[in-house]
Amino acid sequence: MLPVDADTQTPIQRFRRTAGAVGGAFAHRIALLRGSSPDNAHSPPLKLFYAELGAVAEPVLRRFRPQLQIELSEQPRVVILLPGFGTGPTRMRYMALQLERAGHTVKRWGLGHNLGPTDETLGLLSDRICDVSARYGQKVVLVGWSLGGVFAREVAKLKPDCVAKVITMGSPFSHSPYSNNLWRAYQVVAGHSVENPPIPSDLQSKPPVETIAFWSPRDGVVSRRAACGGADERDRAVALRCTHLTFPTSPDCIMAIINELEGCGNCKTS
Repeated sequence: MLPVDADTQTPIQRFRRTAGAVGGAFAHRIALLRGSSPDNAHSPPLKLFYAELGAVAEPVLRRFRPQLQIELSEQPRVVILLPGFGTGPTRMRYMALQLERAGHTVKRWGLGHNLGPTDETLGLLSDRICDVSARYGQKVVLVGWSLGGVFAREVAKLKPDCVAKVITMGSPFSHSPYSNNLWRAYQVVAGHSVENPPIPSDLQSKPPVETIAFWSPRDGVVSRRAACGGADERDRAVALRCTHLTFPTSPDCIMAIINELEGCGNCKTS
């Protein structure tokens, strides 16, 4: 049977075709929502997950904290911040301001809101990172929160000549892709199973650059097993005391990043 040209269809036929496509997409999302996790998954307890709601008050609480004691860096770096799932550069703005106070150059990741990987995401991000590296004449430090950290690790594997160091903050790169409390929400928004992303990846393998994993025992979203990783999956792991949603604004996290930037000895381009 020959395909029906959309221009020759009646309004009713076009409506039925559109409704069928929408219905199929909706059914697919419902199936992703109803999935179940394997027995080896390790999710944070619900009391920690509910404690994440306290992040709503963070903008107000931050006004009552003393200003961070940040010294000007003797070796300013170029940093690209990668936001977490469902968030964009605005969510990373406070962290960017503090790093800039130390004299570092902070750039956005250039992909807007992080809604999961697509076929072209890593290519666009790779181009962005290499362009920034060439413009400033030094390798770039990638700081990624949650899913942004997963992106940082993967792009560092593709473009190690442009990346000096990767710092992840509560990023689910290890253990099981189900070892978190938001995998169902992620599947519904991203439109694919956590086991079958639209891009080839080996999340647990370490990038060929220095890779630091920040994790927190208070994280109510991503399991410590997934965010900390094994000894062969990162160079070092740093334990912090913040919730998952406050990684970008936590004083401890920001000061830990500044310390890591001071210890970055491989930032010059070859």
